[in-house]
Amino acid sequence: MKILMVNKFLFPNGGSETYIFKLGDYLKAHGHEVEYFGMDHERRTVSNRADAYISNLDFHSGKLVKLVYPFKIIYSLEARRKIRAILEAFDPEVIHLNNFNFQITPSILYEIKAFERKKQRKISIVYTAHDYQLICPNHMMNVPSTRENCERCQEGHYWNCVKLKCIHNSLARSLIGAFEGYLYRRLGTYKFIDHVICPSYFMEDKISANPTLKGKTIPLHNFIAEFEEIQSNKEQYVLYFGRYSVEKGIKTLLNACKSLPQIPFVFAGTGPLEQELCSMPNVTNLGFLTGAALDDLIRKASFSIYPSEWYENCPFSVMESQILGTPVIGANIGGIPELIEDGVSGELFTSGDYKALTSSIERLWNDQELLSSYRMNCLSKKFATLPEYCDQLMQIYQA
Repeated sequence: MKILMVNKFLFPNGGSETYIFKLGDYLKAHGHEVEYFGMDHERRTVSNRADAYISNLDFHSGKLVKLVYPFKIIYSLEARRKIRAILEAFDPEVIHLNNFNFQITPSILYEIKAFERKKQRKISIVYTAHDYQLICPNHMMNVPSTRENCERCQEGHYWNCVKLKCIHNSLARSLIGAFEGYLYRRLGTYKFIDHVICPSYFMEDKISANPTLKGKTIPLHNFIAEFEEIQSNKEQYVLYFGRYSVEKGIKTLLNACKSLPQIPFVFAGTGPLEQELCSMPNVTNLGFLTGAALDDLIRKASFSIYPSEWYENCPFSVMESQILGTPVIGANIGGIPELIEDGVSGELFTSGDYKALTSSIERLWNDQELLSSYRMNCLSKKFATLPEYCDQLMQIYQA
């Protein structure tokens, strides 16, 4: 089967890139042809036979206010032209969309349909929702200035994005994002997508609010790497690994750390709140870790914390921790409760409530018998492996 992966970044940059590269490598290893379309960049690691990529656009750049940018990030003639070259050269059977709004734009959907008419055959268009972009212009369903989780735009009321300046606290950028939302909802452009893969039931419920997508959503939790069964002795520390930012609940977690000076906390990651955690005597910051070093740190932790305060989707961190035998205390928000069996393999607390988090940490730290039972239940948990996920993905491609 010929599969074209579409994503704005074609180099290691975040979760969606990890996703497309792992899928692509696995599918190619099992006899499928996989090519990639997105922005050109000096760090680009994948390619297509037409050598066609769009110009590098940075939505965070100050250049956004220039007259040409609003048009490029809403409807891209360049993206249509470049994907046409790939369609002609590669002739794919499946186009798997990932993050494509703003930099690539939904304009490519019209080119795909034009190519279908020319070839007089169907191309399966599958989209994996890594965020809430199709129903929320700032893609996170929250108001950055107030940290409020928000569903005002969910049913198409995008003017709220402008009123609250939800995109980088910028009126101009928020206006562009709102216009893009209104335009493609009015045109019904997303009707061209055949299947929307939602990595959590929570996300599926939210995305189904878009009438164009209702009935096309498929809940499918993310895959997890297969880890070697290495026995590690547990050590006396509580772990957080991930981004150090407000929406990840770091301020709430630091308040809990401050309330529990007798408990050592280890942080692994990076982000804007790094200085705040480095000033705390019972917090050790190891910085950004990957691979075996991170796996070992997770295995040896007494338990880990995932205190997020936005509508998390299907965080790999929660799954990785449990699969390595480390229970998680997680915020009861978004897709997190779908991954943690409260009172069985870990615990849930009310997102943003540092007192509830403090109580849960203290209870688990002092109850080794309870902690041991959670660990045993973690080791028996099952998440989809990459081969299992790809088996389901092939069924979606062929549906």
